[in-house]
Amino acid sequence: MKKYIYWVAVLFVVSMCAAPLWAQMEGSIRGVVTDQAGKPIANATIRLYNADTGRKYDIKTNDKGEYRSIGIYIGTYKATLLVNGNPVDEHNGVPIYAEQEQVVPFDLAKDLGSGGGVSDEQRKKMEEAQKQGEKIKGLNASLQQAKDLEGAGNYDQAITVLQQATQVDPNQDLVWAYLGDAQRGAKKYSDAVDSYQKALALKPTSGPYMSQLADAYAKSGQTDKAIQQYAAAAQADPQNAAAYYFNEGAVLTNTGKIDDAIAAFDKSIQLDPNRADAYYWKGVDMIGKATTDKSGKMAAPPGTADAFNKYLELQPTGKYADAAKQMLATIGASVETSYGKAKSSTSKKKP
Repeated sequence: MKKYIYWVAVLFVVSMCAAPLWAQMEGSIRGVVTDQAGKPIANATIRLYNADTGRKYDIKTNDKGEYRSIGIYIGTYKATLLVNGNPVDEHNGVPIYAEQEQVVPFDLAKDLGSGGGVSDEQRKKMEEAQKQGEKIKGLNASLQQAKDLEGAGNYDQAITVLQQATQVDPNQDLVWAYLGDAQRGAKKYSDAVDSYQKALALKPTSGPYMSQLADAYAKSGQTDKAIQQYAAAAQADPQNAAAYYFNEGAVLTNTGKIDDAIAAFDKSIQLDPNRADAYYWKGVDMIGKATTDKSGKMAAPPGTADAFNKYLELQPTGKYADAAKQMLATIGASVETSYGKAKSSTSKKKP
């Protein structure tokens, strides 16, 4: 009668998005420039300048008078229209939001009118934009303060700062997501779930937010919801789906759903064949399905040695390299990679 051997392995879920969120502090801007006759102005320059940071961006208009630029760091800018190098029009207090596109048109017929001045309507809009810009400036300062506090391990203080920020403007998804990050750091997972849900209510198609919510679910013991969220994140954000499926496999491994975990790791590998850790943990799960006969000889499922060897090929000196070699030795397989140390002669057979 066959005897099943189960290997106990703790797999920490890698939260893909907590760190990238701090990097997602950029937005974009676009608009159309027309002269006082309503015709597009080609080859004009839109100059963005942030007096607080000194950042400056110059953006050219095309033949249709259109301009657009991505990768603009969040903050409040003065936008100046330059024609032939000369300033013609400007908008003060232009806010740039994270992961959002700001539309700022330059319509000289409205902005300057026949008398060359700014109209009352335009002045009112500029004042409103300036007020909004000041609000965004304050929120950005709060996000940076929270980041610094988290870096120092002061999660509770970061939570307080971010809770105040949500009261200033509860319609900023990024603020709720940052709050969720701080709450996860403080191990307040139920609170983090609530914050990420609010972020998703404002931005329902965000794969990173879904992934962060999944991590909070997993750490609060709501495994089924975590798996659902990782799957949803993979659908919403295909570019990062390999990482989401890897995290799904991690949760499934930790809960003992080995077959489902292997399937998740396979999806991750299919999307990113160079994701070394996915091969390693797939191998660990496959060893969990190994059997021994009456003589004590172990038989691992086909493909187990391949998984460990692929990990060693990709990460010959990685953090799991020694463990992978030990696993191979345990199932009587050899290290078959041209990278790292020379091939082992443990066995010529490969399960």
